[in-house]
Amino acid sequence: MPITVADLARRWFKRNPDNLTEAEARVLQSAVERRPLSKDLNAVQQTDQSTGERIADKIAKVGGSWTFILGFLGFLMVWVAMNVWLLGRDAFDPYPFIFLNLVLSMIAAIQAPVIMMSQNRQSQRDRLDAAHDYEVNLKAEIEIMALHEKLDEMRHSQIIGMRDELARITEQLARLDQHIRGEKPAE
Repeated sequence: MPITVADLARRWFKRNPDNLTEAEARVLQSAVERRPLSKDLNAVQQTDQSTGERIADKIAKVGGSWTFILGFLGFLMVWVAMNVWLLGRDAFDPYPFIFLNLVLSMIAAIQAPVIMMSQNRQSQRDRLDAAHDYEVNLKAEIEIMALHEKLDEMRHSQIIGMRDELARITEQLARLDQHIRGEKPAE
């Protein structure tokens, strides 16, 4: 008799199949079909990204690196050095560097929302990863329970077989004992 999702829900979850979550039903269905549940979510997410999302992720990757921080620190030092010492009175942005503040503010105004978009997508990916990990772990747990059932059945069959063999041997010994004593075997 083929096993169904309803059978497995009652056996392993002790619940009515109508009360299963979508993830539990998906896990049980994969167990019934004997197919793997795990997949590479990174590959799936890479193909689903729009161009804007890919650009935002690259900007966040660069903007959140030591290379960017050190490079930008170098840029600021060059800017200050040029405007204070090299150009002197002909500086295009004299102290207190109003134009530099404007440039930094514009960069921050653009970079911060882009990084936040990337972080929001990363947290969404993390939630998907966690849900997928739960499903894979649940399937592993179900497979382990199924293996335990099979082992228990095999042990039970072996014990029954050993009991029957022991009864047969005991009967043969009793007959042999009667034969040695010269008694007539009981029928």
